[in-house]
Amino acid sequence: MSLELKEVEKKVGIETHIYSTNLKLEKNTINVLLGSTLAGKTTLMQIMAGLDKPTSGEIWFNGENVTGKEVQKRNCSMVYQQFINYPNFTVFDNIASPLKITGINSDEIKKRVGKVAELLKLTTMLNKKPDELSGGQQQRTALARALVKDSDLILLDEPLANLDFKLREELREELPKLFEDRDCIVVYATTEPLDALMIGGNTATLLEGNVVQYGKTLDVYNKPENLTSAKVFSDPPMNIAEINKSGDKFTLTDNNVQWTSNVNIKDGNYKIGIRPHNITTYKEGSNSVEINGKVLISELSGSESLIHFTNGKLNWVSLSNGIQQRNIGEDTKLHMNVDEFLYFDQSNRLVNHG
Repeated sequence: MSLELKEVEKKVGIETHIYSTNLKLEKNTINVLLGSTLAGKTTLMQIMAGLDKPTSGEIWFNGENVTGKEVQKRNCSMVYQQFINYPNFTVFDNIASPLKITGINSDEIKKRVGKVAELLKLTTMLNKKPDELSGGQQQRTALARALVKDSDLILLDEPLANLDFKLREELREELPKLFEDRDCIVVYATTEPLDALMIGGNTATLLEGNVVQYGKTLDVYNKPENLTSAKVFSDPPMNIAEINKSGDKFTLTDNNVQWTSNVNIKDGNYKIGIRPHNITTYKEGSNSVEINGKVLISELSGSESLIHFTNGKLNWVSLSNGIQQRNIGEDTKLHMNVDEFLYFDQSNRLVNHG
């Protein structure tokens, strides 16, 4: 079983929402569509489901061209960020509704509903109506309804966005386990790089209607094909700077910060990408270089500290564990983990990883 998009393009009027896309998703895989708002994730998923038709190109499922096949005739489930539940049904009946349509016996329905309700912490709410639930509980009900059905294709469009932080973390870890023994293709759309890393599987990075890169999630993260893919897969935004290499010495073009590395690239001018968590208030890794800066903003984000600072003509972002507060305007010293630098040529193609 596979889902394949062949030269799929979507235009609305004179605007192109999805540029020519070739993508093949295999059975028993979880595939993350990672990109900012309006990157094209929802449009791509609607085309996969048959809720929208491509302007050109074809969609093949399990060797069959399903480009014009109605969504009602496809074995597909979809969950949106904005949940939809039947207001007059109990939670149990909401979850069980797709099973009852197929004529599955009541004992099997109870078993399946019970399993997914336990996973999503809905067991004590099965007899309640949606208007008796919190927003997060209603979203979990909608998610459970999609998961309880034996669909060939399950599309999850930012399904955890409205959940509280703790439950979101738990479900990110549990979702892959739920699909381990199911013969289906899962597509999960998100704006959060952390979602992709925790869910694993494969990831496609998207920007402005283009699929930039697709592959194993850790490969896309650690070895982005280009600077665009690296930027999509970085939150907070990646620090980017011009550098020069001469021998084994590397120098930031904008200042005198210098380091040595055995990275095997020719002498010349390059760009480096440094993720914020590789610039910290403390040393990490065996190869660290200091960078001085003037603090623009210092703020807490959960259990981490963000420090925005200037160095030369550039603005930088640092992300450290714990409380690492700095005063605005303060001169500060930070440490960059050289082993995690990404090196790009002047065409923005990855040439080496630290």
